Amino acid sequence: MIKINKNILWSTIFFEQLATLGVKHVCISPGSRSTPLTLAAVYNKKLICLKIIDERSSAFFASGIARTTGKPVVLICTSGTATAEYYPAIIEAYQQRIPLIVCTADRPPELVNKGANQTINQKNLYANHIRFFADAGLPDISKKKLQTIQKIAVQSFEVAALKNKGPVHINFPFEKPFEPGTYTDTIPLYFKLQYTREKELTQTARVKTKRVESLVKIIAKAKRGLIIVGPDEYNPKFPQLINAVANKTGFPIFADGASQLRFGKTSKNKVITNYDALLRSEYFLKDFSPDLILHFGRTITSKGLELFLEKTSAPKYFINEFGDWFDPIGRAKNALAMKPFLFCQQLLASDALSKPTVENKLWLRFLTTADLHTEKIKKQTLKIPSFPNEPSIVNLLLNSLPQKSNVMLSNSLPVRDFDFFASTSNKEITVFHNRGASGIDGILSTALGIASVSKKPTILITGDLAFYYDLTSLLTAKQYSIPLIIILVNNNGGGIFQFLPISKYENVFEQYFTMPYSLSFKNFVKEFGGNYSLINKQSAFEKHLSAALLEKYFSVLEIKTDAKTSLALRKKYWGAVSDSLQPE
Repeated sequence: MIKINKNILWSTIFFEQLATLGVKHVCISPGSRSTPLTLAAVYNKKLICLKIIDERSSAFFASGIARTTGKPVVLICTSGTATAEYYPAIIEAYQQRIPLIVCTADRPPELVNKGANQTINQKNLYANHIRFFADAGLPDISKKKLQTIQKIAVQSFEVAALKNKGPVHINFPFEKPFEPGTYTDTIPLYFKLQYTREKELTQTARVKTKRVESLVKIIAKAKRGLIIVGPDEYNPKFPQLINAVANKTGFPIFADGASQLRFGKTSKNKVITNYDALLRSEYFLKDFSPDLILHFGRTITSKGLELFLEKTSAPKYFINEFGDWFDPIGRAKNALAMKPFLFCQQLLASDALSKPTVENKLWLRFLTTADLHTEKIKKQTLKIPSFPNEPSIVNLLLNSLPQKSNVMLSNSLPVRDFDFFASTSNKEITVFHNRGASGIDGILSTALGIASVSKKPTILITGDLAFYYDLTSLLTAKQYSIPLIIILVNNNGGGIFQFLPISKYENVFEQYFTMPYSLSFKNFVKEFGGNYSLINKQSAFEKHLSAALLEKYFSVLEIKTDAKTSLALRKKYWGAVSDSLQPE
């Protein structure tokens, strides 16, 4: 017999099972009650353990790793309010189906609601935004109970990574003692358990062939079909397949800026990028009348397209892996639970589809011609004004990036400007975002998580408020020498609110909405060991970006802009497009 600490053994079995299934990364925040979990993770040589003090930042950092690797990432924190700090990232992970395994340490059940220190009710704490919850119960070294904690580990992984992708929560109550030199029980010297491997898990088929076949027949009859591709992490085969679908059907593709379809070597002759500007024109809308809409991926970024979808009577079908209804308008006909690339393969193999009709071709030509026309106006409009201005930053960055790069888009204006202005490119650029709940919290932490595991250069485009909100995450950048490049677009407050009707009410607008604060970021960046440059000229941007790509530490390229001037430039572009479409 050997002496053991049952808390550590319990946790060790849990983490060994996760590691056997293929989990690699664990993000740990400090705490006493979580000692058994921390020790079990740290002592497991298959796991990479990352120490991040701030739980809120840690959870977003973990989501960045999970999105880049496609594997679940484990979070460990102590009991009490530390658990609540995870919630913003869990909400985002739930909305985007990012696989996180959230492990919260807890006091024993008898101490809950009894005034015990650092004790709250943690049972299913994240109930509205979690894919699976289990309370592990107090550690028990009976063989049956040890097999139960193994099963919880397997189920957590299976749900998070395969069956219902997203965050899962396991709550671990522990009684003292926690430390390795303290013993609670004895077990046989030759103690063994069998661990499950990922290949032993099976993923359930999600769609019936008949449902696909019925939709194929509807597609075959459409004369003015439209493909919308929203943000998502698509299979590498998808861009080529969806283009093949567009060729076979004559349907144009409205590609969101974060859809991945605007970039790469795949043909883009059916890809429409300037639809938001076109949809702002009443003259264009008179001739734009699709009779079928296929929506792949998540909710689109474009407000113009969203407003159109509210009014159109065209039947709309969603195709995504889990059959999620990304339908705030509530008018979709159906949602197919199927991986988009598999749906495209099945569609292309169908005998129901023939070559595009004359009407299909005319419809496609109408939209591709309008898109090329708008692209010329966009380039002319953005060429004239002096730098810096917000709309010009997007394509200036894209033109300066190396062949294979990651771009993380902050919420509010950066992701919208990217959708408005990003032109197609043969460069292989992977776009990341936090459009699940679209908050500005955790943007920098997410980008750092991406950059920490990706071999590609990673560039974040962020506004000043999102940067300020997540400023302390720069400590993680310093600790792990993460060479993230941050394009900091500083319009001194909430510039996006200039779009809203409230902007006319000057007596409250600046003080309670844009909230300018005139903070200098240079010293913060330097204190965290980063490289800082203030960019005033286009040539300086290109020069400092090239230098930042060679750095081993993070870099901040700050561009100070004026929100009102930038909004006027966007309106000038939209107005020029609308005027050009006006009948003579």
